[in-house]
Amino acid sequence: MTHIWHPKRKGLPPSYVLLERVRTSNENDPELDCQPFPHCIIRNFIQSDSFTENLQRELLDLNFHEKSNDLYKFNQSDDLKKRKEPHITGLRAALFGLFRSWLGEVLGVELEPTVDVSCAKYQYTDVLLCHDDELEGRRVAFILYLVPPWESSDGGTLDLFSTDDHFQPHSVVKSLVPSWNTLVLFEVSPVSFHQVAEVLSEDKCRLSLSGWFHGPSLERPPRHIEPPFPRSPHLPRDETLLLEWLNPLYLDVDYQSQVQQEFEDSSEIQLKNFLKEEKFKEVSEALRSTDVQWTKQGPPNRRCYEVASLESFPQCVSACWELLCSEAFFLLLSNFTGLRLHYLSPGDEDEEEEKDQEDEEEREATGSSGDTPSANKNYKEPSTPVCVGELRRWAHGGYTLLHDGDASRAEYALDLLLPLSCPDWQTEFGGFTSYVANEEDEELLMVYPEENSLALVYRDKETLKFVKHINHRSSTLPIGDSCRRAVYDFSFVYYE
Repeated sequence: MTHIWHPKRKGLPPSYVLLERVRTSNENDPELDCQPFPHCIIRNFIQSDSFTENLQRELLDLNFHEKSNDLYKFNQSDDLKKRKEPHITGLRAALFGLFRSWLGEVLGVELEPTVDVSCAKYQYTDVLLCHDDELEGRRVAFILYLVPPWESSDGGTLDLFSTDDHFQPHSVVKSLVPSWNTLVLFEVSPVSFHQVAEVLSEDKCRLSLSGWFHGPSLERPPRHIEPPFPRSPHLPRDETLLLEWLNPLYLDVDYQSQVQQEFEDSSEIQLKNFLKEEKFKEVSEALRSTDVQWTKQGPPNRRCYEVASLESFPQCVSACWELLCSEAFFLLLSNFTGLRLHYLSPGDEDEEEEKDQEDEEEREATGSSGDTPSANKNYKEPSTPVCVGELRRWAHGGYTLLHDGDASRAEYALDLLLPLSCPDWQTEFGGFTSYVANEEDEELLMVYPEENSLALVYRDKETLKFVKHINHRSSTLPIGDSCRRAVYDFSFVYYE
């Protein structure tokens, strides 16, 4: 029998309510707290030192697989449900047997015998970003740490978030430092937002065994829906802006046709040295000015980066913003992509012929002559092309995440990225924009930050995007390097 911490040994009644806060003088007694959400810490969880060491040895001998997406990067074992190793088997039986029964009494709910447990290794730059753990059936999460001596400076803390009035995560209010043979439990709920902070130690392994006890889920309030960013039509600016700002190569009509052919073949393109060199340098230097006002964007279960206030733009930055919003630039994008982003852009002849054929068939079916009101009942005015943009600042820890509601609101759109101040950016730093198919893990495209290289990507309703977490390696650049402090980009989305 596996000897683990048990409430009767510690003199605690099984009906002890988890929501009460308890602090005792015995360091082996559980610590219970309901802030920011109910959680419990049990130190020296396994009573036998030799059992714990053998368990660690068995876990390290498992096959691990690298897991990486928008939310996390770490190594995970296969499901431990059917493993035959003696110490893994013993702990699994104890957790999902006697301990599960006691925990059910504590919560006043019947926990199912479902076994849901695996092992994770977090090493340098590994991370699990802000999320709430909510999936159907999960009631209590648990993590058993089997780590070497660990300090907060090593990273890898379990960070707990407070929430706002919309039940969205706000900020980290408690950080639990992993320690050997310590079990952490917390109730899975609409407010149980937490993260595993990035591991900063280059020589320590954060080994843990984790999973969930299943039972009836807590009632969830309606999900908060963020208001959409306001979209704007183009600004009435002529081609003078293009002549002032752009590399003359991209104003050549023949070269624009070449760009369009390449874009139509792959739905993406990168246009290097897009701005004139002197203009690019002027904007890059202005962005490092202390006069620009930056605001952190959240909530952390969706994004973490800074956005510049339009009112605080230096003059040259404001002019570059106007360029990307201008009528002349909308037309240029039409020439680059073949999309209808300007009324002068050529239409799709095949599409027009198909629409005319549909109209003709409808008239024949209804006996309409074509000049009656019924013939035009489906006529729609051409939509006005619009855009929405941000000037963003990225640093270590920045990211964006996919979200449950993203797929339902996805639209056909043209994404534009123009990175600045990243001359020595390396792929291993993260910070790239990844495009993925909805409900699939495979990455369709990755766009890496490249100075003065305009990236254009056309996405359909089944394509989603995120910016990969910028990890600690980005902080290893020399102090004097501009990348050390921040990377900037203009990020725009254009709609036909």
